Amino acid sequence: MASGVFRDISKLSFDYVPEKLLHREEQWRRLEVMFEPVSQGGYSQNVLLVGSIGTGKTVTSKRFCTELAFKARKSGRSIDWTIVNCRQRNSEASTLLKMINYFDPNFPDRGFSSQELRKVLRKHIEKRAGHCVFVLDEVDALFRSGASDLVYFLSRLPEESDTLKNKVSLILISQRHVFDMLDMSALSTFKRTNVVEFGKYTKEQLFDIISARAELALLSGSYDDDILDLIADIASEWGDARFAIEMLEKSGMLANERMGDRIGTEDVRAAKAATYAFVTEERVAGLNRDQLLILLATARLLRNRAYTETSEVEKSYRIVCEEHDTKPRAHTQFYSHVKELSGQGLLDIKAKKGSVAGMTNMITMLDVPADVMVQQVERLLNEGGKKKKR
Repeated sequence: MASGVFRDISKLSFDYVPEKLLHREEQWRRLEVMFEPVSQGGYSQNVLLVGSIGTGKTVTSKRFCTELAFKARKSGRSIDWTIVNCRQRNSEASTLLKMINYFDPNFPDRGFSSQELRKVLRKHIEKRAGHCVFVLDEVDALFRSGASDLVYFLSRLPEESDTLKNKVSLILISQRHVFDMLDMSALSTFKRTNVVEFGKYTKEQLFDIISARAELALLSGSYDDDILDLIADIASEWGDARFAIEMLEKSGMLANERMGDRIGTEDVRAAKAATYAFVTEERVAGLNRDQLLILLATARLLRNRAYTETSEVEKSYRIVCEEHDTKPRAHTQFYSHVKELSGQGLLDIKAKKGSVAGMTNMITMLDVPADVMVQQVERLLNEGGKKKKR
C-alpha cells in the first residue's frame, strides 16, 4: 500500500529477498557447482560464505536455497532448508530449537537439554524423504559462545547411519574465516576449498542495487538518480548494501515526516546520521575479542584528541588486555587486526606527516564519538565475560 513517497516499503526490509541478485553472479555459480551433487540426489555438502556486513551473503544463501528446493521439486526430489541467525540464537539449545521449529512449529521452547534436542532433530531428519540444508548465519557468534561442537554434530549426521546418509548439508555464514575456531574433528568435515568469498560492493554496484530497490519500493517521481548516487557514494566507504538500503528507507521516512513528495539531499544526509549509529553497533558486535580490545584501547586514547599513533594504541591495547585477563597478540597479529578494523570503516589509518613511509601511522575514528565507542565495546566485552574466550 502506497504511503507518502513509498509504493511498497517492505521491499526495503532486510527480510526481503529479490528475485534477481545483482553483482553476485560469480558467487552464485560457485554455489551451483558445489551443490550440484546435492541437487542430483548425491552426497552432502558443507560450505562457508565469508564477507563483511552488507556484502550479500545472507540474501544470496536465501535465494540460492529457494531455487535449489524449487529445482529439486521439478525433478521429483525434495530439499528442505532453514536459516538460523546465530547472533540472535547464540547457544546450542536455541539454535537446535530454531531448526526443530522448521519441522514442528509447535515444539515447546523449553524443558529439553541440548542432547535431547539433538535426538529430536535427528528423528525429524530421518523421517524426511529428501535432503535438508541448514544455513547458520553469523556462525562465529555461536563459536564464541563455546557451541562449535554443534557444527561437528550436524556435519557428521550423514555418516551416522543409512537413514541419515547424504541427507544433511551445511552453509555457514560469517564475516571472517572461522576454520581457526573449529576443533580438528569438526574441521575435518569441511573442505578448505569450499569457501565462497563475498567482496565489498563498489559504488557503481551499490547504485545498481538501490536503483532496483527504489523502483520496487518508491513511487515514480519521488526520487532521482542524484539521490541514489549520493546514497551509493556514502555507502561505498564500506561497500555495504544493507547500509545503502537502510539509508534509502530512512531518507523516504524523513521525506514523509516533512510531508514532502520527493526525497531531498538533506533527507539523505540526515538519514546517514540516524542510520550510522545502528550500523556501527552491528559492525562492532561482529568483531572477535582481540579486535574489540584493540578498538577499546584506541577509543580510550581518542577521547581527548583527534589522532593517536599506532605505537600508543599497542601500548594501550596491552593494558586493556591485562584488565580483561587476555594474553595480548604479538605485534604482527596486532597490526593485522588494526588493518581489519580500518577495512571495516571503524578506524581510519594514515601515515604521519614527515615520517618515513611505513614507519609511523596515525589512527582516528571519523564517524563515531570515542566515548560512544568505549561504551559499546565495554558493554560487549562485559556481556561476553562469562563466555568461552578464544
